Amino acid sequence: MLLLAPMEGLLDHTLRDILTRVGGIDRCVSEFIRVTGTLLPEKAFYRVVPELRHGGRTHAGVPVRAQLMGSDPVCLAENAARLASLGPAGIDINFGCPAKVVNRHGGGAALLQDPSQLTGIMAAVRRAVPAQVPVSAKMRLGFHDASRALECALALQDGGAEELVVHARTRADGYRPPAHWDRIPEIREALHIPVVANGEIWTAADAQRCREVSGCEHLMLGRGMVSDPGLAWAIASPGRRPVGWADLQPLLKAFWDLVCAHVVPRHQAGRLKQWLNYLRRRFPEAEAAYMELRVVNDPRRINAWLQARAPVAAPAREAALG
Repeated sequence: MLLLAPMEGLLDHTLRDILTRVGGIDRCVSEFIRVTGTLLPEKAFYRVVPELRHGGRTHAGVPVRAQLMGSDPVCLAENAARLASLGPAGIDINFGCPAKVVNRHGGGAALLQDPSQLTGIMAAVRRAVPAQVPVSAKMRLGFHDASRALECALALQDGGAEELVVHARTRADGYRPPAHWDRIPEIREALHIPVVANGEIWTAADAQRCREVSGCEHLMLGRGMVSDPGLAWAIASPGRRPVGWADLQPLLKAFWDLVCAHVVPRHQAGRLKQWLNYLRRRFPEAEAAYMELRVVNDPRRINAWLQARAPVAAPAREAALG
C-alpha cells in the first residue's frame, strides 16, 4: 500500500486531486485540521477536506483520511465525532508536526515527550468515533531524540490506533536527511497493527531500500511524490512506462485551473511556482519553466504560457495515466 502524505501548505486538496490522477496512490491523508479548544463548524472540515462532499474520495476515486491535530483529548474526541459524521475514509491524528508554533502549544511532535498523553488522546478519539470508521496515527521517532520511539508507538496502539505511520526522524531532525529507517523494525516487530514507513523516499530505488531496511511493506510518500508525480506508479508497477514531462503538461494545466478556482488571484502564481520548484528536482524542463516564470505574477500571463504549451491530445494522455 502506498499513501500520500499530508504536507501543510503544499499538499492540499488541489494537489491531492492532481497527483492521484496519475495512479499508484492507494490512500491520502489530508493536511491537519487544528483543534484548539472549540467544536469546529462543519465548514472547517470541508475547507481542508472538500473530498468529504464526494464520499471522502479524490476526483480519481482515491480515499482520503482526514487528519486532526491538537492536545486536548476531550476536544479532539468531540471534533472527531463531528468529522466522522461527514463520511471521511478514516481519521488520522497528528503526533509529528515539527512546527515551533504548534509544539509551543503542546501539539504535534511535542506530545511525543509524554507517551501517556498519546494513549489518552487516541483512546478518547477511538471511543468517540463509530467502530466502522478507521482511526490511525502519524508520529516521528521522538522530540529531542529517538529514545522513546517504541514506547510512543506502543502507547498509540494501546489507545486504539489501527495503523501507525512512522516518519523516521525526530522533531530535532526536522527534514534533514537521512531518514532513520533502521529505527522502524523495532517498532514494527513490537506492534500488531500495520506500520507504515515514511521519510526520504524520492525514487523507486529508495522505496525498495526503505522496505528492506524497515521491513515495512506499506510506505508513505511526501516530497518525493510532489517532485515526481510518477513515483507511486513506478513503485507499484516497475515495468510500466515512466511518467515523463509531456505527460505532466495536462496535469499542470488542470492544477492551474483548480488553483484559479480556489485561490485568490494574488496567490495563484505562487502556487504554480511552488510546485514547479519541486518538479525541477526530477525534470530539467521544470527547471526551465520555473526560471521563465520566476518573476511572473500576473495570472493572465501564466494562463497564456500554459495554453501555449498544452498538448493537442491532453485529455487522452491524462486518461492514459489513470
